[in-house]
Amino acid sequence: MTAAVQPTDTRVPPPTPDHDRPRPIDAPASPADRAFRGVLRAAGLSVFVMMGLIAFFLLLRGTEALRAVGLSFLTEVNWRTAAHSFGIAAVLPNGIMIAVIALVLAVPVALTAALFISEYAPVRLRPALISMVDLMAAVPSIVYGLWGLFFLQGRIVGTCRWLANHLGGPLPFLRVRIGDTPTSYTSSTFIAGVVVALMIIPIITSLSREVFSQAPIGEREGAYALGSTRWGMVRTVVLPFGRGGMIGAVMLGFGRAMGETIAVALIVSPVFRVSWHVLENGGGSISALIALRFSESDSLSLSALMAAGLVLFALTLLVNVAAGFIISRSRSGASTSD
Repeated sequence: MTAAVQPTDTRVPPPTPDHDRPRPIDAPASPADRAFRGVLRAAGLSVFVMMGLIAFFLLLRGTEALRAVGLSFLTEVNWRTAAHSFGIAAVLPNGIMIAVIALVLAVPVALTAALFISEYAPVRLRPALISMVDLMAAVPSIVYGLWGLFFLQGRIVGTCRWLANHLGGPLPFLRVRIGDTPTSYTSSTFIAGVVVALMIIPIITSLSREVFSQAPIGEREGAYALGSTRWGMVRTVVLPFGRGGMIGAVMLGFGRAMGETIAVALIVSPVFRVSWHVLENGGGSISALIALRFSESDSLSLSALMAAGLVLFALTLLVNVAAGFIISRSRSGASTSD
């Protein structure tokens, strides 16, 4: 009696995760590829090396001043190196205020101009507008400073007086406490901020326009197909796509405003006191202080200026790190990639 033959299970086992994994293709790199990769790696590392060398140089040259006054360098208002009483507690806030005023004035104008060039300007007019913006970015800083000193300053006094008289009550930082005379409103933090705003508008405009122009064509056409207006398409497609680029452009403009030297040095009257009244005469920044005091400095004063430059370098680095973190959280296209 023959035994019953058991049926053979011919079913194919379900695929394992390894079956679905693509086969890695590992092609050997040619000598040219390895050389090109090495050049790129060296170029990337050179940025960190240069930043480290700059920080080391400033720290080395500023050690004498930091040893003389210690941490009071960050809290001292006066700048009397002969008496070992000097610090950046006055010029650092003033420099930040100049940069903030510049951003408040420049960002709306720059983003509006970038949107107009990218989305609304006639096609034949766009190359001319782009060239004009790039040309503004190429103008030297001293030209802006001279323009602000000899042309803008005398003509903006009326605006500053109006702001102080009508808005100085609800907004204390717009008050002027030194009398209502034309000289009370000249060489102020506000005027320096206006000039610096004109200098950073081309940078923010150019970078933002480039980001806006890269918004996907398919999503633009999809918004129109759903009945959206042009502004609706810009609001739902272009602006979300370019959010990271806009933040990067604004942070780059802020860094430029913080480090602006010649224009600020030509306009403001350097004073060593902490004042939040931006329309009053007097102001300053770390970069302007270095430019104005460098040629007449002895060994300790030069070391103090180097220490001030180190603080400005560290502040700019922190701003860039914060900007990189914000951009990584709101990368261009992240809102439109779903």
